[in-house]
Amino acid sequence: MSNPTLSTPDSNRERWRTTATENSALNNWLFDQGSLTQRLTQLCRHTFRVQVLYEGWQILTNSECQALNIAHNSCGWVREVFLCDGVTPWVFARSVAGQSALQASGFNMEQLGTRSLGQLLFSHPAFNRGEMYITQIPCNQLPEIAQQQAMAQSHLWARRSCFIKNTLGVLVAEVFLPKLWQDIHHPMFNNH
Repeated sequence: MSNPTLSTPDSNRERWRTTATENSALNNWLFDQGSLTQRLTQLCRHTFRVQVLYEGWQILTNSECQALNIAHNSCGWVREVFLCDGVTPWVFARSVAGQSALQASGFNMEQLGTRSLGQLLFSHPAFNRGEMYITQIPCNQLPEIAQQQAMAQSHLWARRSCFIKNTLGVLVAEVFLPKLWQDIHHPMFNNH
């Protein structure tokens, strides 16, 4: 499997912001504090499905380390998935957690399989969600398999937030793919 990254390069980390866009319909998706899994499941025409693309230990990006408040070049658990309506990817998600905090917590991300991490985090009352950050991520910074879902767009809207439980932080980033906007007839499909 590839060595994918989702965070913007460190020189562009200021692009992750907390300020809303001028599009209220888009903000409704980007800043929604509820479970994205639950929201997508309600919109699916087929069965909601998690397609695991990558899971494993790797060096986290500096942007991810900064968001998790851990040392740069730290090793962490990385999980990348598509959140799908049947076989159609709607969202590319990358979740990361620092190795030492994850191992000390006893929280086992390795055994999720095709279950949604978001569903687990929202059902676990000890996790608190931090502030939501958004960006328009250049498609060339996504793994190749996610780039193939970009429908020739150069940038895609993404959001990320950190779920905290004691000393464990799980950074969840979600990239909204054009097929989602198209399938739900959202104005963003014609407004990239």
